[in-house]
Amino acid sequence: MEKTQEIAVTQMRRSAEKLGSSTQNYGDTTIMRFLIARSMDPEKAAKMFVQWQKWRAAFVPDGSIPESEVEDELEARKAYLQGLTKDGYPVVLVKANKHCPSKDQLQFKKFVVHLLDKTIASGFKGREIGNEKLIAIFDLQQVTYRNVDPRGLIIAFQFLQAYYPERLAKVYMLHMPRFFVAIWRMISRFLEKATLEKVVIVSNEEERTNFIKEIGEEVLPEEYGGQAKLVAAQDAIMPQLDG
Repeated sequence: MEKTQEIAVTQMRRSAEKLGSSTQNYGDTTIMRFLIARSMDPEKAAKMFVQWQKWRAAFVPDGSIPESEVEDELEARKAYLQGLTKDGYPVVLVKANKHCPSKDQLQFKKFVVHLLDKTIASGFKGREIGNEKLIAIFDLQQVTYRNVDPRGLIIAFQFLQAYYPERLAKVYMLHMPRFFVAIWRMISRFLEKATLEKVVIVSNEEERTNFIKEIGEEVLPEEYGGQAKLVAAQDAIMPQLDG
């Protein structure tokens, strides 16, 4: 870690303590995620960190959200965990045509957190937990108006921005129908510039080739040009964490 980064980490830890929070259980990689998300401003990063801690304590008091609390969302089998790309990013794939806007908004929010936490945990490779990023694939093939859920997408992106800083490596959007372009434009207004820059709408052969190359054929399901089978999120085998 560079000297300027070390100084920023130390300053952020002090700022968090002044706000009544402790950072002693978190390594420098975790602290750096918050600093990067707030342009290396220790005070802004500390404020974000404290808000994140309070949110996790209230929304995920047991450290994780069990499948039993999101059964309705899992039942649709719309989310899949496909393993790691060649760069070591865990891949989560969502089939939008299997989704319908939830009548239970609390369960949907819990599902988003359950899925993000499980995706991140699936990327653990024996190093300190704290800097794992993920790649999301959002497949809009055969989507109809009944599947369209702008509020759900906004919630997912806002959770990523507010509570999962620097967790997102990239979002690939596949098979976007013409009618969805205006909807996406509206959703985009709720996204930070840094988030929008990570969204790739795959719309031509060159982009599709790059997409397959970045994900890797071993990880990508057959229907997307790869060699893997789809693995529903609830069926994914998680790595064993030491200790």
